[in-house]
Amino acid sequence: MMNRFTYSVLVSLLFLSTTLYAQTRTVNGSVKDASGSGIPGAGVKIKGTTKGTSTDGNGAFKLDAVAVDAMLEITAIGYETQSVAVPASGDVNVTLKDAATSLDEVVISVGSRNSKRTLTDTPLPIDIVSTNDLRSTGQPTFDKALQYRVPSFNTVQTPVNDATSLLDPYEIRNMGPSRTLILINGKRKNSSALTYIQTSPGRGESGADISAIPTEAIKRVEILRDGASAQYGSDAIAGVMNIILKDKFEYGSVTLNTGITHKGDGGVVGLTLNNGANFGKNSYINYTVALSHVGQANRPGIVSAEAEADDNLGFGAPLSQVQAFLKLKPDAGNINGAPETAAAKFAVNGGFGLTENTELYYTGAYVFKKVNSFANYRTPYWRPTDFGLLTPAGSPYLGYVPTFEGDLNDYNATLGVRSEKNGWKSDVSFTTGGNKQVYTVSNSVNRGLGKNSPIQFKPGGYSFSHNVGNIDLSKSLSERVNLSLGTEFRAENFTIIAGDTASYATAPGADSFPGTSAANAKTSTRYNFGGYVGLGFDITKDFLIDGTARVEKYSDFGNAFVWKISSRYKFADDKVTLRASISTGFRAPSMAQSNLQLAQASFVPGQGIQTKGIVNNYSPQAFLLGVPKLKAENSVNFTAGLGLNPNKNFSATLDFYSIRVDNRIILSSEIAAGSGPQAAALNKILADNGIVAVSFFVNGMNTITQGLDFVANYKNVVLGKGKLAFNLAGNYTIKNEKVGEALTPSLIKSAGQSIIDATQEALLLTSRPRYKAILGVDYVVGKMNFNLNNTLFGPTTFRQNGLNSNLKTVFEPKVVTDLGANFQIGKSVTLGLNINNILNVMPKWNLVALNAAGEAVLKDAKQVFNNINLITFNGRYSNVTYDGSHFSQLGTTFAANLNFRF
Repeated sequence: MMNRFTYSVLVSLLFLSTTLYAQTRTVNGSVKDASGSGIPGAGVKIKGTTKGTSTDGNGAFKLDAVAVDAMLEITAIGYETQSVAVPASGDVNVTLKDAATSLDEVVISVGSRNSKRTLTDTPLPIDIVSTNDLRSTGQPTFDKALQYRVPSFNTVQTPVNDATSLLDPYEIRNMGPSRTLILINGKRKNSSALTYIQTSPGRGESGADISAIPTEAIKRVEILRDGASAQYGSDAIAGVMNIILKDKFEYGSVTLNTGITHKGDGGVVGLTLNNGANFGKNSYINYTVALSHVGQANRPGIVSAEAEADDNLGFGAPLSQVQAFLKLKPDAGNINGAPETAAAKFAVNGGFGLTENTELYYTGAYVFKKVNSFANYRTPYWRPTDFGLLTPAGSPYLGYVPTFEGDLNDYNATLGVRSEKNGWKSDVSFTTGGNKQVYTVSNSVNRGLGKNSPIQFKPGGYSFSHNVGNIDLSKSLSERVNLSLGTEFRAENFTIIAGDTASYATAPGADSFPGTSAANAKTSTRYNFGGYVGLGFDITKDFLIDGTARVEKYSDFGNAFVWKISSRYKFADDKVTLRASISTGFRAPSMAQSNLQLAQASFVPGQGIQTKGIVNNYSPQAFLLGVPKLKAENSVNFTAGLGLNPNKNFSATLDFYSIRVDNRIILSSEIAAGSGPQAAALNKILADNGIVAVSFFVNGMNTITQGLDFVANYKNVVLGKGKLAFNLAGNYTIKNEKVGEALTPSLIKSAGQSIIDATQEALLLTSRPRYKAILGVDYVVGKMNFNLNNTLFGPTTFRQNGLNSNLKTVFEPKVVTDLGANFQIGKSVTLGLNINNILNVMPKWNLVALNAAGEAVLKDAKQVFNNINLITFNGRYSNVTYDGSHFSQLGTTFAANLNFRF
């Protein structure tokens, strides 16, 4: 029989167990945004544990065995993190706010340093692209993902690779890669060491290697579509791209990427880890490691035997010999399309709270990239022998294809301290960064050395580095007036790396890519010091004016003073916004433009591969030709726009821009000996210096670029059990043209020549789409998300070297359709599938007459045949022509990614 004590103990234990059991429960809930739309993929985690889940496509979630009063932490990129206690009963429904810091950083980083404002307050047009937007494109690199998300951003793989295969030229608003400033967390990213010197878009310019940044490390991208030299100094003529890295740790993830083209080549495989930790009150670290390999994709054309055998178009070899070889290799052995690329990318972003109001922060990134591509195949009727060095004994000689291999190392790092005291906000930082490229040519010979030639060469390379110090201060002087000021010191170093002796000794050097001679190798340095002051005035809560002025001093070209004024006015309960800005800007000549000197092999229509030279502006040759030293470009930017936000589901912006650039730096067309008495002086200088043809950098032209940007979004359209969202964005170039005549040095001009020929002018001004539009539709239902994007690439125009002067080539407008889907197949697993260019649309170009003489040419089949072969190297580049295209040429591609959260 149970005594009273035993009974009491049992009752107590029963009560305790019942209480403990009652303290855990299954929690159902939802996570929505301010408009009431569910947020898919939001993280729901029990604080202090590793247990959690993520929301489905409608923003719903379920968690089992959760203790009552436990704290749930709700996170989603672009929204403020929120914590909520688990109630004893009922669902947990959470509404997340847009991250205030996210909107503030957009403006602080790329709009105005004066004060924090939300996106609806900014007087400047800004694109915001999230990491989910980038990932959903299915594109293998960051730059290619932007191509299909931002209409004013353009990049394309060039058909002729060489060193350009390491990073493709990109640009905003058709202004060239060097006129967009790249920032990482608001700090200047180093430029690439490479200057594009092939006949492709971006010729004569350099840009930062944004393809080196792992997509999974990015929180969002902010693109300011307006001149910003007054805030940031040189290079910000077309705009600023600020890449914000993931910061406070929310969850770890592993992503596996794979893909392939419809032809079974260009296979992609990649593995990315993003992880981190939060510690202390305000300290965190977030890091990313990404490893990837992209296989070679080959898209050669069918080569014309008749053109190859022609004296003017080809090599003048017997037709029977050409036909015999092309029977074995109809594409003449050419390999072009997309090179093989292997890359290892690392990024880290962290902060450490020193005090309540002071933070030590740091970022770092490093990439190693190796690219294997090929030069044009050396056919046996082009190169009659390889001196027995490349063909095994006893085997018939069939020519050879030189390889081009590039090794790229790129790094950047920032260490800084942010603090706030007595109303003053300060940011003191040091940034370092660099880019080094070295090249290898294999399976080739130096014909000048004959049988003594090696078959592998190290032709040299380039390196660039900079060190940047920044001090930025800001203070609210009153509720309406904000002050900012700061200074920057930057030191730059550019090195031309000499090749091994065999790569350049004895003309013509390594076949396909002659090395840099010791005489042309050099190291150059410079520094600049600048300061700015800005004032923002909220005249009313709806009307604001921002003004900034900046001075710069460069050690190699002098001083610059620029300014900017911007304003916006809101009315109709903030549903309508008018905005405008006007500014002056400048771009200092890059270190490469000032110092590059080399010999370069390139295709010359009708003449095959020729070696030509580039001389720098400090050389004796440039002095004799009357080429002046470089000075800074100057610009005047004007932007005016309208923003509409009539309800929570619809928004639209329309912005006009006008950019006038004076003294624009270009790489000149090739200057060679002329005919007639007026060319005698020029011919003598060229002959006395052993110059066949020479190019140089020069402040060669004035340009004006005008256009329109349009962005519209409409969301929360109910369809069945899901919701639709529509987005339409477009860019239209009204005008992009030269103003006045080319600024040709007098000696060259008196010889009847110009530093800008039709080819160079087309590459600069018309080689990017005249217009581009992206229409996207997103559909979310349950745990599935579907997106359909149609990208319209407008026409591009080229005037290729060798093309009849009465003709031009025009690429037709084309629509590329991409289909993507995401499936949440578990609490922590998401599968993404993409079919890009689902209709297998390829670039298509046509010869177009400029006048009546051109129309006569197009009626003559023989002349049409000749001109087509001239600009495609007899059919080797029939898909896109030798100079370029308006989008990449690989056709349909398939991609998949599997993401695991932990």
